[in-house]
Amino acid sequence: MANMLRLEGKIAVITGAASGIGEATARLFVEHGARVVIADIQDELGLQVVSSIGTGKATYFHCDVTDEKQVEETVAYAVKKYGTLDIMFSNAGTLGTLGSILEMDMTAFDRTMNINVRGSTLAVKHAARVMVGKRVRGSIICTASVESILAGEAPLAYIASKHAVLGVVKAAARELGQHGIRVNCVSPYGIATPMVCKSFGGDAATIEARICEKANLKGVILDTKHVAEAALFLASNESAYVSAHNLAVDGGLSSIMKLN
Repeated sequence: MANMLRLEGKIAVITGAASGIGEATARLFVEHGARVVIADIQDELGLQVVSSIGTGKATYFHCDVTDEKQVEETVAYAVKKYGTLDIMFSNAGTLGTLGSILEMDMTAFDRTMNINVRGSTLAVKHAARVMVGKRVRGSIICTASVESILAGEAPLAYIASKHAVLGVVKAAARELGQHGIRVNCVSPYGIATPMVCKSFGGDAATIEARICEKANLKGVILDTKHVAEAALFLASNESAYVSAHNLAVDGGLSSIMKLN
């Protein structure tokens, strides 16, 4: 298994791939033989990732996932460059802002929903249109969260949005199954990414310690590579009969009642 290229010849678009989970997944997909379009709004970081991977294996395309035209153009770019689309990993997202529902800023709420829910829906829509048109038995993956199952310490808008992403995935999987297209979620527990550290106002070590303290599974620190490996499974033929599934990468936290 270690020497097998699990995505050999596959073409993937990954949104939010200039950093964090998306970047780790782009690198892992390429290691397994895929060609990847890195879609993000962080142009400088995205181009750096492409340069480090190699322009023969990855390309960058600017994409604001809340803008349907940009999402459609990103998918069209992948098809024009590589001829098809086998995998869409809708990973771009935001944690939003902390605060009580009693003083909730509805503009900030709408922004979180736009990025997380609208962005995922657009990615699913335009990837599926290509896959159906080209009769590709593709894989569409959305990054949800352990918060799509629970309601932990994340902001309300984030929790609501990730529950909605799971709903989008289930509904899309129901419709697209007749075309042989699989649609799934990957739902990680907390990782001290730059986005998380910025939202919670702490350095990586402090945030990581807090995450580990509340984790169910001890002795392992969740990182972006673990989530990337879960996405690799969902993208590969190893999950050929897995659809409408929410793959929790959370050390069992969402399935176990903790009393502390």
